[in-house]
Amino acid sequence: MTRPLPELTVGILGAGTVGSQVIRILESSSADFAQRSGAGLSIGAVLVRDPGAPRDVEIDPALLTTDPAAAIDGMDLVVELIGGIEPARTLVRRALRQGTSVVTGNKALLAAHGPELYEAAAASGADLYYEAAVAGAVPVVYGLRESLAGDRITKVMGIVNGTTNFILDAMDSQGLGYADALAEAQRLGYAEADPTADVEGLDAAAKCSILASLAFHTRVGIDDVEVEGITRVTAEDMAQARREGRVIKLLAIAERRTGDDGREGVSMRVHPAQIPADHPLASVDGAFNAIVVEGEAAGRLMFYGQGAGGAPTASAVLSDVVAAAHHRAYGGHAPRESVYAHLPVLDPGCARTRYHVRMRVEDSIGVLADVAGVFAGHGASIQAVSQHDDSEPGACSLIVTTHMAREADLRAVVRALGHCTSVREIVSAIRVEGD
Repeated sequence: MTRPLPELTVGILGAGTVGSQVIRILESSSADFAQRSGAGLSIGAVLVRDPGAPRDVEIDPALLTTDPAAAIDGMDLVVELIGGIEPARTLVRRALRQGTSVVTGNKALLAAHGPELYEAAAASGADLYYEAAVAGAVPVVYGLRESLAGDRITKVMGIVNGTTNFILDAMDSQGLGYADALAEAQRLGYAEADPTADVEGLDAAAKCSILASLAFHTRVGIDDVEVEGITRVTAEDMAQARREGRVIKLLAIAERRTGDDGREGVSMRVHPAQIPADHPLASVDGAFNAIVVEGEAAGRLMFYGQGAGGAPTASAVLSDVVAAAHHRAYGGHAPRESVYAHLPVLDPGCARTRYHVRMRVEDSIGVLADVAGVFAGHGASIQAVSQHDDSEPGACSLIVTTHMAREADLRAVVRALGHCTSVREIVSAIRVEGD
């Protein structure tokens, strides 16, 4: 005789783009989820701001509530899809302190308050899952937290923001300027009316800190990430990169490296960079995400897929729901926070990279020697130089690509070039990665 499956009740906080898709899929495939998790899953309540607001998915009005207690207290699992810091932080803590496992897709919350949430989960014996917080449907959190737990990760580099990737891809493939590409992204729903968090790199920085914490077993937050957005990237930057066999992407990079004091630490940065056209990340177009992970034993691995959108993100949320439900019904726990390494966060200036500097200089004898002297004076070696005619009388365009050097030294070069009498203007200075 088959024993009946235990029944679990799920409280869902938020019924927006992702929340509504979680509800739709969970209800339409309830039998499948019961078999996968080993427990019947039913929605107990859905917390919303306005029960009467129009929604893409029809939700039983009896489930809708504006009372957080009704969607948290007494639930077996809670799914948080509100976003932002508050009230999400307060609500997640409430659930965890009651011993209720939480599934969240909230990267901003984890980047800012992850440690206290991990501690609350450990104290009450609850699970905290967050696959959907980084790269939507792409299972990179699981990959780092579980699949690669037996390896020593040395570097994580990827495209983790679909909005900026869509904008840069439009600039590259259609020749659009930044403003026009952003407007197109907003028209198609890839960018918010206020795109600041995306285009200034803040969303990618939050995800970078989560990936670094997982990869290097060290607590880091968004404030530890050096951030530069894409607002200064121009159509000419894209065209120049294309002429040199490269593309420009907004990259999140976290790596182990040795600091200036000789100690190993963690370096984290988000910035636009040129990468070779044959690099695995170069072909990631539109709103897709991809992360390359380098391990000492596994070598280079790539995680790729849809990084945003209601259904793809709901897929990641529901994979966590299945795992949390199984643990709730039969025992067991999600992996706990692993922060044994306690690596220091390195000064951003000790990161090693290459620069591609485009400048307008005087068209006269000795200019190249002056410019080369500035690079040499700051310990930066030149790999390649090209010169082009300029539309401005008495000037020419000079493009210099460096060898690998310290970020601090390359920044000093750019500052010094700005004061060089032979240089009329620094047009752009973009990093080069992935060679």
